[in-house]
Amino acid sequence: MLNPDNTFTATVLGLPRIGPDRELKRAIEAYWAGRLDAAALHAVAAGLRTAQLTAVREAGLDSVPVGTFSYYDHVLDTAVLLGALPERVRPITGELDRYFAAARGTAEVAPLEMTKWFDTNYHYLVPELSAATEFSLHPEKPLAELKEALALGIPARPVVVGPFTFLKLAKSLDGSDLLERLPDLLPLYEQLLALLAEAGARWVQLDEPALVTDLSATEQAAVYTAYRRLAAAANRPALLVATYFGRLGEVLPALADTGVEGIAVDLVAGGDADIAAAQSMTGTLIVAGIADGYNVWRVDPDRALPRLRQLRDGGAPVAVSSSCSLLHVPYSLDAETDLEPRLRSWLAFGAEKIAEIRMLATALYEGQDAVAEQLDIARTAVLDRRADRRLRVEAVRARLAELDGDAVRRAPADERRVLQQGLLNLPLLPTTTIGSFPQTSRIRIARAELRRGAIDQAEYDSRMREEIAEVIALQEEIGLDVLVHGEPERNDMVQYFAEQLGGFAATVNGWVQSYGTRCVRPPILFGDVTRPAAMTVGWSTYAQSLTGKPVKGMLTGPVTILAWSYIRDDQPLSDTARQIALAIRDETVDLEAAGIGIIQVDEPALRELLPLRRADQAAYLAWAVDAFRLSTSGVADTTQIHTHLCYSEFGEIIGAITGLDADVTSIEAARSHMEVLDDLNAAGFDLGVGPGVYDIHSPRVPSTQEIEQSLALALKAVPAERLWANPDCGLKTRRTEEVVTSLQHLVAAARALR
Repeated sequence: MLNPDNTFTATVLGLPRIGPDRELKRAIEAYWAGRLDAAALHAVAAGLRTAQLTAVREAGLDSVPVGTFSYYDHVLDTAVLLGALPERVRPITGELDRYFAAARGTAEVAPLEMTKWFDTNYHYLVPELSAATEFSLHPEKPLAELKEALALGIPARPVVVGPFTFLKLAKSLDGSDLLERLPDLLPLYEQLLALLAEAGARWVQLDEPALVTDLSATEQAAVYTAYRRLAAAANRPALLVATYFGRLGEVLPALADTGVEGIAVDLVAGGDADIAAAQSMTGTLIVAGIADGYNVWRVDPDRALPRLRQLRDGGAPVAVSSSCSLLHVPYSLDAETDLEPRLRSWLAFGAEKIAEIRMLATALYEGQDAVAEQLDIARTAVLDRRADRRLRVEAVRARLAELDGDAVRRAPADERRVLQQGLLNLPLLPTTTIGSFPQTSRIRIARAELRRGAIDQAEYDSRMREEIAEVIALQEEIGLDVLVHGEPERNDMVQYFAEQLGGFAATVNGWVQSYGTRCVRPPILFGDVTRPAAMTVGWSTYAQSLTGKPVKGMLTGPVTILAWSYIRDDQPLSDTARQIALAIRDETVDLEAAGIGIIQVDEPALRELLPLRRADQAAYLAWAVDAFRLSTSGVADTTQIHTHLCYSEFGEIIGAITGLDADVTSIEAARSHMEVLDDLNAAGFDLGVGPGVYDIHSPRVPSTQEIEQSLALALKAVPAERLWANPDCGLKTRRTEEVVTSLQHLVAAARALR
């Protein structure tokens, strides 16, 4: 059990890896482009790790997570650690090239599937396993990063995805029960623990967020047996089993009984549910996740400290921590000099959260007088935020209160289909894209020049119209049936709208990783949402004026705006979602009035916000569907509503997808080989559907034959009159030459099948 001399008081569960100015992103992309070799890429990574670890040590954490760095994804890193890369990438020479082939594919090799990391906007690579998978240990990465940290004098705690979560997140290629492979992994974890202990690790963190989901009795028993075995292993470090994103519930006391030395509990997403059980675990270190690792608000010390004292007074040693890895928040507020000072005072990014954790730990163990000034600053900010008048806009609340059931009703889908086809006159298997086209260097240069004042808004708008004209002409030349304006004016599908809506603020450098080298800047939703003016009508009507083919108006849905923002935590999510929906509803009505006959309201995050416990899911899905329908039902039945969903486990939300009542739903299906269509059919889905027929997150250009085969497979599940042909997501991150060839093949495949 716990050695009192081998404990700690302040930590975080993980650290970001992209670099404070996205240095890693640029280095990796330079490597992919052949402008940087492997040695230079490794040097950039090592420099970022050194700078980060040094800063964290100086901030006062007495246990520092190492090994959370990744060139692409930590689940993929675990597959490498356990020798579980797919067979198709094994012939590729070069460790990095093999790794990146698994992540993003090559011209010859398909990548691993990608999906959301629990209920976050981070995407992980899905390991492919079977009963025949032969595991083997490859510990070079965690050992090297531990050695690197110890050489800097860092109190390092290696972090590895735990065996249960790794299997729980993997895909079974042969239908076998992957839980049965748990005994095969445990010897490798025992070996790894012994190697880390020998290398100087006093603690090792095994991340097991899957433990906060609903577990069967069989799964609970397997977890208990596994950790009893790991805890009984000789020559190992102390074990911290880290959970986050929810409450542990009945698993907590059982896990403590295994003999592990520490358990991390999420007191933000999990609330107070685990405190009572944790109090009784006097021999186990409780790592209390009290600082929100998934949001940006300052901690309220007058709420946090009593909860920490409650844990400590129960007799358990307590360490103050973030609720989850700081992967999900920006590095620091230092760069955000443009934020309104009052709002800025309410916030805590990564560096500020570490300072808060150190403050709370000091107050807990040395008394509040030791950090009185810091506590006073925090209390003042919390009270100031609560008093700000922007948090309530009565006109918005009054409009929502007046809406009744008729606000979300349209005619039955089959009636709408007849009306819409009479106006649109589309062919069978109509072809389209999801919305965005490549963000060219010209677009990025124009945006940078506008930002630094080198050009004015009028010049910027003129350049964006030129981009739109080129994209419309390109789509007509390729032969697409329903066009898009390409979204050149949009920096991001959520931030673009947030910058035009009241109640939001945007950051300058608040980047976080979404997947691989894809980074986003989530806006900060701090007050009631208003729409001062139309946001997209001018761009959409300009694009429509250039062609006789229909052009889709492109909007982001209320749930996705909610999910991909840092959101206010002072009212129910459902209330905030309805406020955003009201603003999007006004935009759809204005688009229709301006002559736009097809409007796409994207909801790629619908599955993302689904609560991890089944008991909580029905309520979420009810208000999420209600918000979407509120945003899309203000238009006439002749206006065709599209939506887009991507990279999710769709089976759990099929009923909600039907409930959205969108005329056409485009959906990620390329990496999962159309599997989602079976789920849709089983649910009686009878609306239009556009399963993605090629994967835009890979540089691969699919052949006409490959796309034709995908469409033929889709036609076995969806009648031709309801099937659309499209990529599986927006084309923003791809190169123009890849996009043109892929879309030419898509159009040729659709025409061949007609």
